[in-house]
Amino acid sequence: MMKQVLTVAINYGNPALAYPNVQGLPSGVSVDLACRIAESMSLTCQFVCFDAAKDASDAVGVGECDIGFFAADPVRAEKVVFTQPYMTTQGNFLVREGSLYLCNEDIDHKGVLIGVGQGSAYDLFLTRRMRHATLVRESNSPEVVNTFLRLDLDVAAGVRTQLAADAARLEGLRLIEPAFMQIQQAIGVSPALSKTLLEPLNGFISRSTRDGFIAETLQRHGVRGAGVLNDPLRKQKTSKREEAPC
Repeated sequence: MMKQVLTVAINYGNPALAYPNVQGLPSGVSVDLACRIAESMSLTCQFVCFDAAKDASDAVGVGECDIGFFAADPVRAEKVVFTQPYMTTQGNFLVREGSLYLCNEDIDHKGVLIGVGQGSAYDLFLTRRMRHATLVRESNSPEVVNTFLRLDLDVAAGVRTQLAADAARLEGLRLIEPAFMQIQQAIGVSPALSKTLLEPLNGFISRSTRDGFIAETLQRHGVRGAGVLNDPLRKQKTSKREEAPC
């Protein structure tokens, strides 16, 4: 029997991708993309919402959901098959106004406590990169700044969109510039469906980049600090190097 429903994992842990609207329904860039994907395949779109990227990617990895929208991290790629990336987001550090931490190079020192969302792309990246600082993990990324303040941590780390919004609503906080990482966002596909879905999804990304749909949805949802990749299907030499924290 042909598949009629596309089950999509929606990650509320990254507000640059998705968030609940005033009616409590999923909204955002990944929702718009998922709806367009389903329409292009003549499928009905069904959303399953998660508060953290780890839970969303795990659901795709075990086949509970068909696809999801996540940062393409090597750890996640062990369980999820990724399309070509369609956009980049920024990971930043946030500190108090009076903090002596002025640049990314100041952070990785013994005794520095960094709040981060457990299992987020930023957690995975910093786990590989940090040699001296200590990561303090919160259950999901939107709660990181609250934990940072409540536990009097030195630094909060996360997606720029969330941290900038928190800095705007709270007093005495500032982002450290530039971003400590640029991360590629892609569509994660359940391994059981990768042979069927991967090629059509890569084609969808190419078309939605060329016709401006991805740029339009970013603008419509007011996402800042994200960029559309000009030609995500252009083959590039794979590098094992990651973005340096500074």
